[in-house]
Amino acid sequence: MFKLISKNIISLIILLSITNCKAQDQRVPRKGEFYFSWGYNKDWYTKSNVKVNQPDLGNNYKFIKVQGHDNPGWDHELLKKDLTIPQYNYRLGYFFNDKKNLGFEINFDHTKFIITDGQTVKIKGNLNNRFVDSSLQFSKSNGFYYYLNNGANFLLFNIVKRCEWSRSKNLKLDFLGKAGIGPVIPHVENSLFGQANNRGFQFGGWNIGVESAIRATFVKHIYLEFAGKLDYARYSNLDLYKGTAKHAFNTAELILSLGYIFKQGGYIKNRKR
Repeated sequence: MFKLISKNIISLIILLSITNCKAQDQRVPRKGEFYFSWGYNKDWYTKSNVKVNQPDLGNNYKFIKVQGHDNPGWDHELLKKDLTIPQYNYRLGYFFNDKKNLGFEINFDHTKFIITDGQTVKIKGNLNNRFVDSSLQFSKSNGFYYYLNNGANFLLFNIVKRCEWSRSKNLKLDFLGKAGIGPVIPHVENSLFGQANNRGFQFGGWNIGVESAIRATFVKHIYLEFAGKLDYARYSNLDLYKGTAKHAFNTAELILSLGYIFKQGGYIKNRKR
């Protein structure tokens, strides 16, 4: 009896060992795909209000429907400048499912917003503790400028959906949809009534954006991506001379990027029994 039981136990151990080895030998495709891109953008902004609060000066007013513009930098002498001088973008993403069509992306746009010099702007509210409702010329020669020129700086954490459009041996076309939310990190430089602030970077609010793109991938790794993007940015506590400002605007962007895909090739062992 003892020998029979021992024989059966040994047989069971051998069987389990063989089964376990087979399970370890089973292989499944490795998940995931990293990508990184660098590109440049062109931007258009809606008219917007800038709300100014300077308690020590008795000021609490707003500039109404000011027009801003961007400052591309890449439209002339690009190769003679540092890559980070113009308006640029980068994307760092990862497709995490088996089909590689759903991913997460860190999405950063170095955009520039400048209130257009020389325009007539309406001002309404309290100025020097007196109510005003009038207009003025917003120009540097008149003591006024407002720059987010080292960046309006949109940072988004996006969910990405990819749909394959077509595929050949050395070319693959995909459509991508992206949506996300994140902080804005502006560089604030301004002067109001000849009183300039201490310029610098700050966390200044939040933004939300959606983006659609066409991606052309060559020889599996190198790609060009052309995207259109809509973004809403809401800034708060922007530094002014003895005060702060609030500012919100919509942005339309066109973006062209060059990227590289880091594929997780091969297989992983499936240890499920």
